[in-house]
Order: sequence, then C-alpha cells, then structure tokens
Amino acid sequence: MSAAHTTGAGDGADLIGVDLVGLDEDLGATSSDVIRVLADRIAATGRAASGDTLAADAIAREASVGTGVPGGIAIPHARSTSVTAPTLAFTRLARTVPFGAPDGDADVVFMIAVPDGADKDHLTVLSTLARALIRDDFTAALRAATTPQDIVDLVDREVSGEVAAAGVGTAGRASGTPAGTAVGQEARPTSGADTHVVDSDTSGTGGRRKVIVGVTACPTGIAHTYMAADALVAAAQRAGAEMHVETQGSSQVEPLDPALIARADAVVFAVDVDVRDRSRFAGKPLVSGPVKRGVDEPDAMIAEALRAADDPKAARVSGSAAEAGTSTAKDEHFGQSLKRWLLTGVSYMIPFVAGGGLLIALGFLLSGYGIALTHGDDGVNNAVWTLQHSTLLDLPAQGLGYYLGAAAFQIGSVSLGFLVAALAGYIAYAIADRPGIAPGFVAGSIAVFMNAGFLGGLVGGLIAGAAAYWIGRIPTWRWLRGLMPVVIIPLFASIIASGLMLLVLGGPIAWLMTQLTEFLNSLSGASAVLLGIILGLMMAFDLGGPVNKVAYAFAVAGLGAGSASNVVPFEIMAAVMAAGMVPPLALALASTVLYRNGFTKPERENGKAAWLLGASFISEGAIPFAAADPLRVIPASMVGAAVTGAISMAAGVTSRAPHGGIFVFFAIGGIGMFIVAVLAGTVVSALVLVALKKWVRRAPAATDAAAAQAASAGETVGQRAPVAV
Repeated sequence: MSAAHTTGAGDGADLIGVDLVGLDEDLGATSSDVIRVLADRIAATGRAASGDTLAADAIAREASVGTGVPGGIAIPHARSTSVTAPTLAFTRLARTVPFGAPDGDADVVFMIAVPDGADKDHLTVLSTLARALIRDDFTAALRAATTPQDIVDLVDREVSGEVAAAGVGTAGRASGTPAGTAVGQEARPTSGADTHVVDSDTSGTGGRRKVIVGVTACPTGIAHTYMAADALVAAAQRAGAEMHVETQGSSQVEPLDPALIARADAVVFAVDVDVRDRSRFAGKPLVSGPVKRGVDEPDAMIAEALRAADDPKAARVSGSAAEAGTSTAKDEHFGQSLKRWLLTGVSYMIPFVAGGGLLIALGFLLSGYGIALTHGDDGVNNAVWTLQHSTLLDLPAQGLGYYLGAAAFQIGSVSLGFLVAALAGYIAYAIADRPGIAPGFVAGSIAVFMNAGFLGGLVGGLIAGAAAYWIGRIPTWRWLRGLMPVVIIPLFASIIASGLMLLVLGGPIAWLMTQLTEFLNSLSGASAVLLGIILGLMMAFDLGGPVNKVAYAFAVAGLGAGSASNVVPFEIMAAVMAAGMVPPLALALASTVLYRNGFTKPERENGKAAWLLGASFISEGAIPFAAADPLRVIPASMVGAAVTGAISMAAGVTSRAPHGGIFVFFAIGGIGMFIVAVLAGTVVSALVLVALKKWVRRAPAATDAAAAQAASAGETVGQRAPVAV
C-alpha cells in the first residue's frame, strides 16, 4: 500500500485511498447531499483545493444527466479547477439515494474528480470504472467489503492498473503494478481503440459460433456507451456467440474491421444518437434500440439478434441510407422519428445562427446600424494592406473600427445565409446519412431562392432525405454500389427534392411564409403579449424537455427571416431567451437571499451556481431544485417566465443571438427593458416559490422513502438536455 493510501496526499500516485472510502454511512436523502460529502472528503485529502467548488461542478453535471445506472450504482463525476489529481471517492450507503437510475436508488457510489481540462483522464477513468461496474463479481465484492482497505485493494486490482497503463495518475506507482484485468473482461486495447471483442471458437462442437457486431453510443459518449458494450459482450458469451462492439464514445473510436463486418451474422445498435458510417453495415440483419436497453436488457437484444440472423424476413440495415440510430426500430413511431430528424437539423443549424448573429451584432456595435443598408460593401472592398489609402480613415465617424465592423457584418451575413440550407441538409442527413447531405443543402438553397424561408427548408430537407433513403434501398449491381453514395443518390435525390421545390411546392410555401410573416408583423398590444406569455410558459414547463425545445427551435429557426423591416423574429428570440433565464435566477434568489431557511445546504450551494447559469441562459441551473420539489418549483418558474415573455414582447426587445443571456448584451436591442423583463420574472417566480414553500406544505405522512421516490421522479426532468443544444 502506497503512502497515498494512508496520508491522502494528492500526488496522483493512486486513484483512491482509505481516507476516501466510507462504508454503510448515511450521507443524506439527495444526490446533492452525497456529492457534497464526497467532495469535502476529496478536499480534505489535499486532492482538491475547494470542496465547495468541486461539489458545485459535480452537482451541475449531475443536473444535466443523472449518473445512476442499473444495479443500485451511481457514478457522479466532474472536471473542476479545484482538483489537483485524478481521484476516486467511494461510499456504500446505509440509506439509498436517487441518482436517476430507472431501476431505483443507489447504495454504491463512486465519485470521480479530475482537473479541469483533463478530458482524456476523465474519460479514461470513467469508462474503465464503468466497465468494471458492469460485472456482477466486482459489484458483489464492493457490497461484501468489510473495511475501507478492502475497497482500496479491489479498486487497485480491477481499475487503477488499467487507468495507470493509460497514463493517468502514474506518478509514483511501482512500475511492476499490473494492469489488473479481471477474468472475462478483456483489457482495453493498448492502441486506444474502443472495441470490445470476444474471441471466436468452436467450443469443441466443430461448428462456427454466430458472429454479431454492434455499435453503442449515448449522447455524452461516456458511461452508458461502455456499460452497454460490456453488457452486450457478456450476454453474447452467455448465449455462445461471438460479439464485437464499436463504442462510439467521446474518446478515440477505432472502427470495426470491414472483414469482420462482412462475416457478421447480425448487427446490434444500442444508441441514442446517429451511428457514424452506418452504411458499412448495409444488408445485415438489424436489432436496434436505445443505449439504455443495451445496459438493461442485453440478453434480450442478443437473443433477438440471433433470431434475426436466421430470419430472411428480419429488418436489415438498408443500403447507404441505413437506419439512423433507432429511427426504424420497432418501438419508435413516425412522430418520434420526425421529431428526431427536425431536431437534428436544428442542432446543426444553430452554430451558423450563433456565429452569424453575434458577428452581425458586433458589426452594429462597431459600425452602427447603418451598416445594414450597405451590407458593409464600402468597408470590406478595401483590403487590409490598402486600408491606409482608403477615405475611411479620413472620416471622423468611421475609420478602423468601421472597417472591422463592416468585415464582421459581412462574415455574419454570409454565415446566416447558410441557415436554411444547413437546416435542410442536416434534416436529410438524419434521415439518409451522408448521401442525404448534398440533396438537402440544394433543396434548402432552392427554398431560399423561392423565398420559402425556413418552412421551405423543413419541407425540402424531409423530401431530400426521403428520396436519398429510398434510392439507397434500390437493389443494384455490385459494381455500381460504390457510385451510389457519392454520385447516384445525390444526383437523383437532388433532382427529386429540388425539382419538387422549384416546380411545385416552393410557390405555395413562399405564400404561406408571407402570410406567417404578415401575421407576426401584425402582432401588437395584447396579441404580442399573449405570444410572449405562451413562449414563457413553454420555456419553463419542462426545463429543456420537448415543450421547451419546440419553443426554442421555433425562435432559432425564425432568426433567418429577421431583418431591419421585420424584427418580430428577433423579438421572439429575445422573449424565449429572457424567459429561459428566469427559472435558475429565481431559484438562486429564493435559496440564497429571500428564504434561505426553506432550502437545504446543498440547495443553497446550487443556488449560488444558478446565478451564473441563469445569467448565461442555461436553464439546467433550476433542474436540481425541480428534481427535489417539482410540484412547487415548476409552477413558480412558469409564472415568472410568462411575466418575462409578456414584458419582453410588449416592449419590443430584440435579440440577434440565439444564446448567451446577458453576456451577449451587444446583440440585444432594448437591453434596458430586457433586464427589466428578466428581473421582473425572476422576482415573481421567487416570491411565488417562497409562498408555496411556506403555505403549501407536503403531506405530513410523507416518509423519507416517499420523498426519495419524488426526487427520483424529478430527476427524470434533470436527464433532459439543457436549452443550449
């Protein structure tokens, strides 16, 4: 045992020591309580400068996506500026605590803390630990341990060695320490490849095992990606099959060998996001589902894959336009697929809007709003090396600042010009993979040409994706298959989608856009206030869930139609952003100023962080509060957000930026009223919440178990993505 085990010195020699381990202890009723204690424990060993800072970072991370996994286990984790060395802290709880796992609360908790910026170390520790926790023998040993030293020895044997081999926390470790690989758990490839493999053999029967290949991927690309992979590998072993899984996580991805894919009998996709290069698996029998199913039901997925391998009527990965993740899974309805396609397009479009909008706002800041009338032509026509000869420098109202503002405006305008094309292109990509991108971009550009706006982009992207998908399913000669994704599909899908837009659909959609624009421009007085109220209610209803996403996507998609003569899209964006800032700011005000006694210490710590999160338009700052008390927090948040939306629309506040909160003040027109609207909604929400906490009490019969169940239900809200997509 090294000195770090007894002294806790944060020299990075070991991930864990006995002073970082607690057994059968009661650390509180919520995940925040547990995280707070573990963070203080890490700080006490000298591995973190501030327990409060580490706790705030870990709690904020927990709020975005719960870290509970099946089997009563939780893995809260954080990268923090206060951490000095990669560290594991462990507790076995006497009272279970909800961490958002679908099968119940956790009694085994590992907290991972790594220095800020150590992304590779973070992923290595997390993925290695997740792989160990998927094994029943490892978790059973954790629950059977009688002393902290037992836990340290177990982690050193099963986790620390492999982590050290990857170059994390190796200082001071004896060179002879093995990279502890447990029986039945393959070592992580030294090349860094994220590929799980179970070797094939004949098992003495003389017959070949079925070969299954698969892909696992979760939105964050960390824990569940690797846990699903290991669960599927273990299930394949139990079924007597050979399994190879490509983990498309956040760390390096090494694709499966094409020869291996060629001899595979079936494919398993356990994913929540699109599979990269899924056309590699074209024609193979397919079993597809969310990554959580790979963790929770691996045996069922493997059994389905083995049946599909022998079933000529089984669903298959179709051509080069293969299923996008779970898009053709039996349990996904068309409406769910449509939602995913549209949100994929919006998510890829946002960077064009964000960059372009902020650059245009910067141009206005430097050159004045008159720059929009000339589009910066009189500035950017002068190259930088000829600027000294330009008459710009002779004008007192212009000069270098005007020149730079004109350049920023021009770049921003060009960036915004891609908005509709990018929307259509990536909707088509979500449907048909890479062959859909070119037809989608062309259809989106035709929509712009026809003045069909973002509605035309939506329709064009859907048609282009559908055309590319179905063309990719047409059986063809082997010699022609290589040309399909790069020539045939883009060509004919572009003809179909753009032809329909140009000759048939563009005109009616342009008319509809004109009517919608005129309707929005006609909004004033009570109608504008009503729209602001509706947008505010939607933004606060589920704090990043589907309703929130609809309001946000509507505002972002409309930005491309905004102009000096049509500012309503900018007003809608301002109302949405202001309303989305209210929930975290209101919770911060209530918990740290107005009613401190009504909140627990961890909630007050969350409240401190929520000030910055709210000011930045990150609604997830309110999720920890909503998780613990949704029936009072959500209604209070909705009331204040509705007030803010109404004031913002009534005052005609505008925003050319889709995100950033108060920090993009230069992109906000009417910044004074924007601040007034946010403050008004914040105060209203905070006062309503305080009133509810004081006078609307929970039933006296509520037990700790009931409270825990309520918090668990609330953490489902916390697993939704934040507003910032």
